[in-house]
Amino acid sequence: MLSSHLTAEDCDRLVDGWLATDQDDWTRRVVRRHFDPETGSPYWLEWAAQLSFDPRDITRYAQLTEFGPFDLDVLRTRDPADFVPLAVPRPLAGRMWDSGGTTGAPSRVFYTPEMIVHRGVWRRWSFLTEGFEQHRTWLQATPTGPHLIGNGVWETSDLYSSVVYAIDMDPRWVKRLLRTARMPIARDYTEHLLDQITDVIGTRNVDYVNTTPALMVALIRRDPELVARLRGVRLSGTHLLPSVHRRITKALEGGICGLSYGNTFGNAAGLPVEQDGELMPYLPNYPQVTMAVVDKTDPMTVVPYGAAGRVRLTVLHDDLFLPNVLERDEADRYDTGTRFPTDGVANVRPLETASTAVEGLY
Repeated sequence: MLSSHLTAEDCDRLVDGWLATDQDDWTRRVVRRHFDPETGSPYWLEWAAQLSFDPRDITRYAQLTEFGPFDLDVLRTRDPADFVPLAVPRPLAGRMWDSGGTTGAPSRVFYTPEMIVHRGVWRRWSFLTEGFEQHRTWLQATPTGPHLIGNGVWETSDLYSSVVYAIDMDPRWVKRLLRTARMPIARDYTEHLLDQITDVIGTRNVDYVNTTPALMVALIRRDPELVARLRGVRLSGTHLLPSVHRRITKALEGGICGLSYGNTFGNAAGLPVEQDGELMPYLPNYPQVTMAVVDKTDPMTVVPYGAAGRVRLTVLHDDLFLPNVLERDEADRYDTGTRFPTDGVANVRPLETASTAVEGLY
């Protein structure tokens, strides 16, 4: 499916279909595709030989815990093509995307066109539900290069009929500066990013900005009048405190403040904030992406609704299977009730560990 052929009706139909999907049915479909002896994924077929069970016997989503936590180190060394089923015609043609890389080698995954469409269509759904208008002008002030968030330029322009400006941003460099205590250089890099942002929104009729919470706060501090002129901002990344959300919302003076949470492996769309901004929930891009909040000492046990725990991500794309990825984030388990067929997460923040990495601007 090519993005240029997607209409608004196509996008709405896709989301409606995904939300109507039975989780167990989808699990069976994806697991059997990746473990098909003839057309499955090279990595998973190799791995299956070491298992005490046949993955093709899995019939329910809950049984995915039998795989145990997924070791992300594998994605730092293996060819990403090994995770793509042989059912996808070879040779592959498409983009490799990075995740991490601030404390070591990055993890890398291959996105097929269908995966790109899934992410983009869910992002479009977010724009609609949050109240962003089509045919507006955006500034994409997020990481670029190998970082999937930079693909938001396409998602906003092609799928949301908008004009998009962009800046250069390397989050690994600023995190390295912070980690090595080179604060003057880190501040200079932040100013370099703000210079790019203010050059665009100060000289063009920009309606919306897509950026990170930390960079948005820096922009408010530097030029609050420029921020107040915006129609809205969309905050992307992994961590956002309620106090920061309130500060940004106040600075927008009535503008929209949309939210998203996630990374290269999977994303979640922001739902309306509750309790005067104290509760910020997110809905995973179901059914291909699900998130559970689990006990920090027992990652296969889900905590009760409202309780805090570690975020456990499962990727169930036709073309990428990553069960039980333990994120460096913690959150509260959020009950979406009868509105949606999957759990949500709320109030995402850094996982409190002795080795918690510095977050920087992203």
